[in-house]
Amino acid sequence: MKYRTLRLGLLLVALLSLGLSSCFQAPAARIDTNKTRSIHMIVKMSRGDYWNTVKLGAEAAAQEFNVKLTFKAPASESDVSGQIGMVEQSIKDKADAIILAASSYMGLAQVVDKASYYGIPVISVDAEVGSARVATYVGSNSYEAGQKSAERLVELLGGHGEIGILNFTNSESQAGSIGTGDTVQSADPEAAHSGSIDYGARDAGEREKGFLDYVARFPDVHVVDIFYTPSNIEEARKLTRLMLAKHPDLRGIAALNETASQGAAEALMESGRAGIRMVAFDSSASMLEMLQDGIVQATVIQNPFSNGYLAVKHAAEAAQGIRVPERVDTGTKLIDLDNMLYPENQKLLFPFVR
Repeated sequence: MKYRTLRLGLLLVALLSLGLSSCFQAPAARIDTNKTRSIHMIVKMSRGDYWNTVKLGAEAAAQEFNVKLTFKAPASESDVSGQIGMVEQSIKDKADAIILAASSYMGLAQVVDKASYYGIPVISVDAEVGSARVATYVGSNSYEAGQKSAERLVELLGGHGEIGILNFTNSESQAGSIGTGDTVQSADPEAAHSGSIDYGARDAGEREKGFLDYVARFPDVHVVDIFYTPSNIEEARKLTRLMLAKHPDLRGIAALNETASQGAAEALMESGRAGIRMVAFDSSASMLEMLQDGIVQATVIQNPFSNGYLAVKHAAEAAQGIRVPERVDTGTKLIDLDNMLYPENQKLLFPFVR
């Protein structure tokens, strides 16, 4: 009897302690919107539907959290020095926080460290940067995105055939065909090229690794070439024409960013080569038209609106001293004719804000 009474007493004490701890748990800190904060957002490029949508999301958050948003970008993703100069200027302007979509993983690392030294938190968005000083990363998992692209293209080819990849680099000097022209089945970029390639942006390398890792499971699928473009549509179109000429038996093309996808799809349409399957990246208006016309069979889309919105939200939190998560995965989704009209996918494809 005494034992039962003791057990009951201990149980009541435990429940009371739990209730008290719940009652006195500190509420989540909120952004103080009474104070205007200056946040600078520096992205890879000043043009393109993807970056315009990132900006749209950022502006929505800026309005909600009383942020004075300064949006900056070079004309080309290849202009790494231009991005560095923009970060330097943001430091001089004493921004409360900096949001950075780095065109070069290592190229922007030192200036990010400098911003941190001056007490300015840096939020990485879309593409990571090689600095331990970054407060958080907001964006998709590029490796998984590459795997999604490969999975659908292998499915479209029925598990056999030659594939060409059109990837992107920030280096003008390394644009073009750096593949050997022989079959590429290794997920190691060093084994995939006759020379080393500086992807620049980390997302480019991760997407390619994810793609190659997945394709390596299929002995009858051969990646015969990997071409690189400095995020220029006309250059991507020329490289795709070259790829088609070099590989008359090519059955599939994977393009790993928005501009590469647009150039590759236009070249494919001009070529008249029937039967070539293509999986693109991102969701520009022209890409969705080509998807409906059957030139492109699927596209891997990110969530640029959420990227921009959450980057500004977490930047405002970091500027206030609120703890932010180490990573925020905004996800990717594969869109095709079968699912593009689903309401949840329409919100991703057309995130308009009034």
